[in-house]
Amino acid sequence: MPRKDDRRLRIGVLGCGPIAQFAHFEACTKARNADLYAICDVAEDLRTRMAATHMPEKAFADYDSMLADPQVEAVIVATSDAFHVPASLRALEAGKHVFCEKPVGVSVEEVEQLRDAVARSGLTLQIGHMKRFDPGLEAAKIFVDTEMGELLALKAWYCDSTHRYTMTDAVQPLPVTSKSARKPSGNPKADLQRYYMLAHGSHLVDTARWLCGPVTEVHARLSERFGAYCWFVETSFANGTLGHLDLTVAVRMDWHEGLQLYGQNGSVVAKTFNPWYYRASDVEIFHEADATTHRPLGADGHFYRRQIEGFADTILHGAPMRGADAEDGVASIRAMVAIARSVEKGRAVRLDEVSGAL
Repeated sequence: MPRKDDRRLRIGVLGCGPIAQFAHFEACTKARNADLYAICDVAEDLRTRMAATHMPEKAFADYDSMLADPQVEAVIVATSDAFHVPASLRALEAGKHVFCEKPVGVSVEEVEQLRDAVARSGLTLQIGHMKRFDPGLEAAKIFVDTEMGELLALKAWYCDSTHRYTMTDAVQPLPVTSKSARKPSGNPKADLQRYYMLAHGSHLVDTARWLCGPVTEVHARLSERFGAYCWFVETSFANGTLGHLDLTVAVRMDWHEGLQLYGQNGSVVAKTFNPWYYRASDVEIFHEADATTHRPLGADGHFYRRQIEGFADTILHGAPMRGADAEDGVASIRAMVAIARSVEKGRAVRLDEVSGAL
């Protein structure tokens, strides 16, 4: 077992589906400052198997019962997107801190409601944008904040691959499924344009905002051919940085994700790998002052564990929030809705003028 701190955050995980199995159960078990105290799922067969495998202290069939347990200090919401906001609100009302998978919601209004509830509660809510805990990208962020000076432009791309499951099936365990699992009323993948933006675009938007600050306006184009979707998004940042975001699902090549960022005192070039390899981004940071390039190793690439440790440090020790918070969640949803509206209208759209759902 990994070495553990004496004081650890007791976490309950809502949902025993693939993201919990692939990421959160192990992250809580390995985290130095957190424990997998409880799991919760309405599907008895799935819950029983996950309890036997991961050995939490308790297993619940009812979410309210888990929330009523005074030993549960925080909840990970690892459900379908449509359930994120309602489940998070119930946890806050029960006095629990919340870690919610991305995207935090599907409409501007519901995420604003959640943000306001977080502010009233005084509790911590963190969103599962785990790329903020990629050591390579963290090194880039430190350079941006401390040495890069004025930013000029960002080019960032997130291109899923037609071969992703061939590759990931080789390194992931088969997910355990159940016919009794609770699912949304509609099929989330029925509208692939919407599904791809929520599932993949949320990562691209959050990384861009994290590095370059608030997005004020987008002008997006969408091409759909041979079953592939490609968004090119001209992006304006509040600090004057120009941006170009490329979301393509799926390219006929290897997984292709990364960025180029140009600034006053240097540049950053990053190649990001499929997350299930648990490999930190390959990042080159060029320093103009002495014409040298720095390449952080990023040996600890378990960003799912690292984000839980950051979440727990904020709650237990008052450490600054390193992850995405509720305000970031609102901004991310606004950006994705604005991209959709821009495609519909064929013009640039300001984020402060959008409302509704994706």
